[in-house]
Amino acid sequence: MMEYHNPVLLKECIDGLNINPKGIYVDVTFGGGGHSREILKHLTTGKLYAFDQDDDAVKNKIADERFVLIKQNFRYLKNFLKMHNALPIDGLLADLGVSSHQFDEASRGFSTRFEAKLDMRMDQNGKQTAADVLNNYSEEELKRIFKLYGEIENAGRLAYAIFHARKEKPLQTVTDLKKAMESCVKRGRENQYYAQVFQALRIEVNKELDVLQELLLQSLEVLKPGGRLVVISYHSLEDRLVKNMMRSGKFEGEVDKDFYGNKLTPFELITRKPIVPSAKENEENSRARSAKLRICEKK
Repeated sequence: MMEYHNPVLLKECIDGLNINPKGIYVDVTFGGGGHSREILKHLTTGKLYAFDQDDDAVKNKIADERFVLIKQNFRYLKNFLKMHNALPIDGLLADLGVSSHQFDEASRGFSTRFEAKLDMRMDQNGKQTAADVLNNYSEEELKRIFKLYGEIENAGRLAYAIFHARKEKPLQTVTDLKKAMESCVKRGRENQYYAQVFQALRIEVNKELDVLQELLLQSLEVLKPGGRLVVISYHSLEDRLVKNMMRSGKFEGEVDKDFYGNKLTPFELITRKPIVPSAKENEENSRARSAKLRICEKK
C-alpha cells in the first residue's frame, strides 16, 4: 500500500453523509482510501463505489466485497455508476485537490519543494504536462491562467518573463521555472508566489474547475431525494463553485424563484457556513489548513 496522510475532516464528512447502512455511497476521490475505509465501517449490506484516475491510488484498493474501485476521472461519474447498476445513490463525497501523496512524491512535479520535471498530471496517462503549458501556450494564454487560476497580481509580467525565458531554453524542471520567475517574485513572499503559480498550472493541466463543474451537475442526477453531497475544497475558486451550486443549483449563484417569489433550489443546505478543521487537526495534518467542508441534501 502507498503511504498517504490522514484523511481531512474525517468525522465531519462521515457525519455529513448521514450514512444509511444499506445505502449506496460514492467516494469520488479515493486517494489513500482513508474516507472510504471509514464509510465501509458504517455500512452493513450497503455498497461503496470509489473513483480515482491515479495509478498510485489504485494500489490502495480495499479488499471488501462491498467495495468497487473505478479507475476513472470522476467527470464520468454518471456513466460508470449506470454501468454498475448503482443509481440512484444515497451520498457522494469529494475531497478535492491534490493528495498528500502526490505532493510528497517528488517525481510528480506538484511541489515546489523538490527538483523534478514539470509534470503535475493527476492521471499519469494524460497527454499535457505543466512543461507543455509553459513552453507552448502564448503569452496571452499564460497571463489568463495565472490571473484566473492563480489569482496572481502581476500575471502579465510573469507571462512575459516565462515567454522570454523559454526562448533561451525550454522550461523542463522546477528549478527552470523558479529561475524564470525570479524577477517577478517579491522577496520574502517566494513560497506564497510559487504556490499560486503551481496551483494555476495544476488546474490548467488537469482541467480541475471544468471537471468539478461536471461533477456538481451530475450529482443532481445521481443522488436520490434526501441524498447527501459532501465536498471539501482547498482554494477559493473551488469553494465558490461548490457554494454557489449548493445554494442555488447554479455556478453563478443567482437563485431562481417561482411566480410567488419562493426560491427554487435543488438542494437543502446542511451547512450554512463551511466547516473548517480544528486547531488540533491543522497541527497534526498540514494539508487540512485551507480545507472547507460544505454539505447539502438533495430535495
